[in-house]
Amino acid sequence: MHKKRTEYLSKLGIKQLNEMQNEAIANIEQNKNLVLLSPTGSGKTLAFLLPLLDKIDANSEKTQVLILAPARELALQIEQVIKSLGSGLKTLCCYGGHMIQTERNSLKHPPEIIVGTPGRIADHVRRGHISTNHIKYLVLDEFDKALELGFHNEMQDIISETRSIKQRILTSATSMDEIPEFVRMREPVTLNFLPKEQVQENLTLKAVRAEEKDKLEAFFKLVCQLGNEPMVVFVNHREAADRISNHLNEMDLAHDVFHGGLKQEDREKALIKFRNGSHHLLLTTDLASRGLDIPDIKYVIHYHFPKEKEAFIHRNGRTARMKATGEAYLIFAEQEETPEYIKESFEFEELLDNTVLPEAPEWQTIYVDHGKKDKINKIDIVGLFLKKGKLKKDELGLIDVLDHSAFVAVQRNKVKQLIDELKNERIKGKKLRIQISS
Repeated sequence: MHKKRTEYLSKLGIKQLNEMQNEAIANIEQNKNLVLLSPTGSGKTLAFLLPLLDKIDANSEKTQVLILAPARELALQIEQVIKSLGSGLKTLCCYGGHMIQTERNSLKHPPEIIVGTPGRIADHVRRGHISTNHIKYLVLDEFDKALELGFHNEMQDIISETRSIKQRILTSATSMDEIPEFVRMREPVTLNFLPKEQVQENLTLKAVRAEEKDKLEAFFKLVCQLGNEPMVVFVNHREAADRISNHLNEMDLAHDVFHGGLKQEDREKALIKFRNGSHHLLLTTDLASRGLDIPDIKYVIHYHFPKEKEAFIHRNGRTARMKATGEAYLIFAEQEETPEYIKESFEFEELLDNTVLPEAPEWQTIYVDHGKKDKINKIDIVGLFLKKGKLKKDELGLIDVLDHSAFVAVQRNKVKQLIDELKNERIKGKKLRIQISS
């Protein structure tokens, strides 16, 4: 293995690559166009990043790699992986939901790598903010999802403007019968690591039946029965997520919502609080069924059944990952029948009438109104919270530092004391606003 590559992997704490990654890397190194089919969570990002980083000319001051991802969160994750590798290459992540001017200013000094969503990248290309003349390597990550989300035209526009591409890499978590002509994928090598039978051995399928057409009451009872465990609840529409969320708020049940209709900062915050254990219930659309870096989950709940088998598989893929076990629950309305694509056997569980709200999670998230762009990092926050905030190490959880804010998990029973202790404190001369994250 390349010396540089060994250094990259040691930074991520990875000792060896899997078979899929090794095969993908070998083909990319040989400059072959590649269609990589592999399940969510199998490590496709590293499979294309490691060989591409070796191909970039760090002295050219031109954009050479363009990576398109269907969701902002996935684009941000890819950017984070690149930064974690510590290659020293300039990377910019472009996505909607914040000011385009900020990205335009960064593009005046072209980064070697641009990662972004098709809509925002197409906008930059149209406006002439991105020079496509020197882009040699194009990655279409989670391409099937990008098509499903309706980015066909944007991707077509971008690719028609990138005429110097030497190599194209397309990844997908589902099999693809044909690649659209606009991708211009000539004589690709296809690596198919999708399981022949996409059945998870460690997944148990269960079901509950609502006594009426509306599933809300049955769902609430189920959540109370399952208790204080990480769970993701899938619905088919944003409006349904918002409606259920309003009901859960009325019932005083802690949760968060994640879907494409929310502002970027609210989506980011929802994932942060779910990852750090401040919330154990995430209400979402299929946007969260793949690609996102969220922890292994005890339960997946299908409030609505998806239309396609593939979506059902991806939803269930959020639990029972690697060697962990997990459970997926189906909620049936009064007369609702089992979708044809569900072949696995399952049993109905009885819902109890005496519902008791799950205990509040151990952690609570603290908001800090400064971040990376204010020269604040994790070490600064740890120092402040332990020394001045008088916390012990095990009372401090995950810390996420964003550009202009930070979110810190703190043991719930220590939060009030911490806020009192830090009322008038500063970091690096900056007065901080510290409060419980809404």
